[in-house]
Amino acid sequence: MSFTPQQLEEHCQTILQSRRIQNKIVILCEGSFAPIKGQRSPQSYGRMEDFPDANFYKACVPQKHNQYLPEFFNCGDCSTVIATYFKLLELHDQNPKNSYLTPKNLFTLVDLDIQIRPIYDYSFSDTESIFENLYCQFKVNEKNVTSHRIWTTGLIHKEAYFLIPELQTELFDKLVILGCDSKPEYKNDPLSLETIYWDMINSLSQDKAITTNFKTVQNRLENLCFIEASGEGISPEQLQTIFKEKFQNAKDEEQKRKIILTLLTIKNAKIDYWEKIKTPKNWPYKSKIFREQLLLKIAAFYSKKSKNPQYHIPYFLETAQGISENNNSP
Repeated sequence: MSFTPQQLEEHCQTILQSRRIQNKIVILCEGSFAPIKGQRSPQSYGRMEDFPDANFYKACVPQKHNQYLPEFFNCGDCSTVIATYFKLLELHDQNPKNSYLTPKNLFTLVDLDIQIRPIYDYSFSDTESIFENLYCQFKVNEKNVTSHRIWTTGLIHKEAYFLIPELQTELFDKLVILGCDSKPEYKNDPLSLETIYWDMINSLSQDKAITTNFKTVQNRLENLCFIEASGEGISPEQLQTIFKEKFQNAKDEEQKRKIILTLLTIKNAKIDYWEKIKTPKNWPYKSKIFREQLLLKIAAFYSKKSKNPQYHIPYFLETAQGISENNNSP
């Protein structure tokens, strides 16, 4: 969703006047929220955390912080999230007495995507430059992290984090939900992430988003040292071949993991892959319940990884908590 200038101001005023953000970390994220009839209110905005993406991020909060959960607000697409960030700061500065916000506790988390989004009047000019400064070889760059208030995901978007390799053995292969032996299915077989990776690789040259934004894709892969910088460049067909050969010839699991994470920085994982994962044949409830519970299981996996910079989302939440505590200390 997007806002008119008036809607943006109303949206921000509602957040600022929400008592629940007082002395709390506030994290703005992408994602739509259900239309709210009538006038927006702080009470109605309290329901935002029930909507994706906010509910997933909230469930990723490191377990030790359960008593001090950040407040998450869905704010539409990447552009409106960033617009909301700057408008909140502007309105707070104009009338701090009418705001519960602590500006130094305000953060955003937006999808990396392959469409570069410009950012004005900020220390980084666009989302790609944030990504390049914030991550190094698929890990959060620890020495740079505290200089950021606008974060991008380290993979292309939130759904890519549902498909990282270690989830196969640590979650999907032994999944039990609501007392049921609950193995998800993909293409009518038990879920194999390796099958999904091959399907992603084999569709690279036909992916319209990738071909349309191929220069960005090339630059990103060069920065990740996946391909060599070349004045002539490569074609989408050549890129697909490179991925196939590297994936087939990976020397060990760690090398294969890096190839997969590289793939997940450029290839949309949501519609053609994540959303095509189906409930087990013996699942006795609605499929919606299965997907909701599966997301909570994935979030629980991440919530235990907050000290490890290779798990970006919980590490970000842990960092935000640390920055907030420093800001609020006497």
